[in-house]
Amino acid sequence: MVSAVRGATVRGGVGGRVLRGAGRAGFVARGVVYVLVGVLALQIAGDRGGEEADRRGALHRIAEQPFGAVVLWALVVGFAGMALWRASTAVFGEAGETRTAGRVLCAGRAVFYASVCSGTLRFAAGAGEGSSSDAASRDWTAAVMSRPGGRYVVAGAGAVLLAVGVAIAVRAVQRRFLKKLDTGSMDRRVRSAVTATGVVGNVARGAVFGAAGVFVLVAAVRFDPGRAKGMDDTLRSFADGAAGPWLLVAVAAGLVLFGVFSFASARWRRL
Repeated sequence: MVSAVRGATVRGGVGGRVLRGAGRAGFVARGVVYVLVGVLALQIAGDRGGEEADRRGALHRIAEQPFGAVVLWALVVGFAGMALWRASTAVFGEAGETRTAGRVLCAGRAVFYASVCSGTLRFAAGAGEGSSSDAASRDWTAAVMSRPGGRYVVAGAGAVLLAVGVAIAVRAVQRRFLKKLDTGSMDRRVRSAVTATGVVGNVARGAVFGAAGVFVLVAAVRFDPGRAKGMDDTLRSFADGAAGPWLLVAVAAGLVLFGVFSFASARWRRL
């Protein structure tokens, strides 16, 4: 009860406006990266080459553009804002949400976005590009597997990724994300468009998470860290099936739509 009152107080004052602004900036930053990752994946579907379809590839693409440095620093601010807002929801709950599980999830997201902000900051400052998502995934898998019982830890991580991917897709189909949006301020056509981007975008994102989880599980079962894949290799794997590049095209387009949905969240999310 006390934390709920404090949360309402924080959300209603100047601090609340700052946190809401930080959260909205974070959703914009997330949208920019996902749109670019989707575009890079579409290019891969065309010729199976091109830049890496992950966050590092997106930052590379931004840096090549006029005023790219300005955009990179804006992303740093946006991801810092997202981390700050997620941290506040871990402490006070999100829009009245007080369940412990929800707060723990928000805390995890705050840590994740703090890491994303740190990596983007290093890139913007020219302090190093860091590892690709593929190399980072393989390195982490190898490091954990080298420890006693590490194989089971890797298997658990893969299972969690797979479960997260399935949960994201299922919740998208159920349109549960609409509960967090101020749909009352949308007209019918806007709501339909936002709903479509939310469903398709989140299903695509869930597919990527789930597929990455399967690869980590395979790496654990076969005791082969090289089987683990980051976002780029996971996306490329969609083009290796019977459907060929068309499945990758569908997933890539979905990621672009998730970026658009992130922009919509920046406008209509209840923060």
